[in-house]
Amino acid sequence: MALAGCGGHPKDVLTPVADTSPQSPKVDMLIATTRTRSTVPGEMFNGERALAPAFADMTISIPPSKVRKEGQVAWPKRLPSNPATDFATVKADDLNVDEAKKWLSASVRKTPDGSVLVFIHGFNNRFEDAVYRFAQIVHDSGVHSAPILVTWPSRGSLLAYGYDRESTNYTRNALETLFQYLAKDSEVKEVSILAHSMGNWLALESLRQMAIRNGRLPEKFKNVMLAAPDVDVDVFRQQIADMGKKRPQFTLFVSRDDKALAFSRRVWGDVSRLGAIDPEQAPYKKELEDNKIMVIDLTKIKSGDSMNHGKFAESPQIVQLIGQRISEGQTLTDSHVGIGDQILVATTGAATAAGNVAGLVLAAPVAVIDQDTRDNYATHVGTLAGSGTQPAAAAVKHCAEGRPTPNCTR
Repeated sequence: MALAGCGGHPKDVLTPVADTSPQSPKVDMLIATTRTRSTVPGEMFNGERALAPAFADMTISIPPSKVRKEGQVAWPKRLPSNPATDFATVKADDLNVDEAKKWLSASVRKTPDGSVLVFIHGFNNRFEDAVYRFAQIVHDSGVHSAPILVTWPSRGSLLAYGYDRESTNYTRNALETLFQYLAKDSEVKEVSILAHSMGNWLALESLRQMAIRNGRLPEKFKNVMLAAPDVDVDVFRQQIADMGKKRPQFTLFVSRDDKALAFSRRVWGDVSRLGAIDPEQAPYKKELEDNKIMVIDLTKIKSGDSMNHGKFAESPQIVQLIGQRISEGQTLTDSHVGIGDQILVATTGAATAAGNVAGLVLAAPVAVIDQDTRDNYATHVGTLAGSGTQPAAAAVKHCAEGRPTPNCTR
């Protein structure tokens, strides 16, 4: 009952509304998903697995900056959404494969450099969470690439960790098929990939498959950005090796105080998760340098996120600084971000990184645990409590509140 009473944003927000705020910015994106189509109006796709990939063309209206802070998704407080004050869906059209290819061709031609940005969300994401967060990333970063959201079947619940992980494996072939198409499309000149949390496993596995099948990764795959990756560090070594010597530029975002990854480490046999390593310690420092992996350590950056799993959204100045450093090709392998750098960013406008693919790190991937997902836990709590497992039910409540317990995993 306590969980059911927790507030959150309205669900099923994807029913298109009239564009009553034409001056509001719009983000048009291609959706590629292995989720099952939903019968619930406004949900579009649920968290179950489909037999074949589906595609959609969606346009999201972003409210003016005066009513929304950069890095935030302005969820509607009630439905229907108001484009003047909320993120609002103004187009949601189903596409077949041929129509998806036409969308991509037309969108790539509109970009200044023929580039594509592929975003792969993390664990515990409903379809609408992924759509609205990606719209926010595209808009706030100023990236001009054609945006493609790859959304895999996630049940949007902390208790569905195992199901979600297997859903990433289920989606590997579909994502590799997309990568192969982008590689062969002569109109696409550059591909960048941004993955968050568990989505990194899907991205890395699909790239590995592609490299093994083709003998190498295509040169047009320029950037792979791994944000808080929930990936076994030993497995990552093998994945990188399997991709060969000629790889995209990898950028790794780590934080040693990431509690969500600490929970995941317990689940996976106490092996370090890639997103929580200390990049200055052996053997990681030498391995990262040998593989030319750029590292941004955010451990000392303060966060309002109790799990420290979504630090990008907490300090716009810091993420702008990161974007600037990446765009200039500087490798960050320490955890020191001085106050001088912060002042420089705040006063000189480090958003110079915006407008190119590397600048997309100006915005944050979706945080794994937030208030908006808590209402999903009520059913699970009721099931556990009904079976007489009171400690388990209590653990779920603690998970929802961000309180670590031995039974609380991410």
